[in-house]
Amino acid sequence: MKQFRIAPSILSADFACLGQEVSRVIEAGADLIHFDVMDNHYVPNLTFGPMVCAALKPYATVPVDVHLMVEPVDDLIQSFAKAGADIITFHPEASRHIDRSLSLIADAGCQAGLVLNPATPVGILAHVLDRLDMVLLMSVNPGFGGQSFIPHTLEKIRSVRKLLDEYEAQSGRRIALEVDGGIKTDNIAAVAAAGADTFVAGSAIFGQPDYRAVINRMREELAGV
Repeated sequence: MKQFRIAPSILSADFACLGQEVSRVIEAGADLIHFDVMDNHYVPNLTFGPMVCAALKPYATVPVDVHLMVEPVDDLIQSFAKAGADIITFHPEASRHIDRSLSLIADAGCQAGLVLNPATPVGILAHVLDRLDMVLLMSVNPGFGGQSFIPHTLEKIRSVRKLLDEYEAQSGRRIALEVDGGIKTDNIAAVAAAGADTFVAGSAIFGQPDYRAVINRMREELAGV
């Protein structure tokens, strides 16, 4: 079976006991902890800062996957790297110099990635593939959890997967393809079949009483891809 990773988003967790929520979802089988950072500027919502990331880091025995929905990004890249992020992704629209921002992430010892909104063209990846460890495709408009998957994202996943496979064939280096937004047990297989290997799920996991049962069901769906 292909190597698939499930990344529960703590945006949908119980904020009153985030440390315990992180421990519970890792015990249930999470591969990454997805940490959504919103600044009420780039997106119309406000969530977590570096201090929360640092506080949760001792609970995270898997990599912390920080998604920056902020503008500007460079200062917070460095702050989250110091706070314990393992992967940092950001939106190209929020950076004046994408290459420089990606370099800051790498220089801080983290894996680097770009996030493409539903209407962001795939071509923006072409000249920075050598600096990417991950591409994150938004299958909803960023800002709030609990939204429905946008169907035409599947075609975009296929396009990016083709681009990343061609790059891997030339360079020998694999770039992860993550999808975030509306991922559930009933569509995760289709998203994987289109080419994704990492799946962010928020309300689909944290909205259920048994985290392990949901993650196991997702893995069953992925096993058939």
